[in-house]
Amino acid sequence: MKNITLSADEQLIEQARLLAKSQHKTLNAMFREWLEQFTARSGGTQEFDALMKRLKHVQAGRRFSRDEMNER
Repeated sequence: MKNITLSADEQLIEQARLLAKSQHKTLNAMFREWLEQFTARSGGTQEFDALMKRLKHVQAGRRFSRDEMNER
């Protein structure tokens, strides 16, 4: 595991520590969880962009009427 150094307002850091403590976690553990979620979101965006690129040849076509959309 690699260490990094971050800078933030002291009051903000203290609030984050208290929040982490209320969840029985360390600030370091909370940051690692956030970092995992943050990187997972950007991965989803990349997957979406790749899908749109693969489907760019698809044409939407005509608009369906309400009755057509509700047919079973």
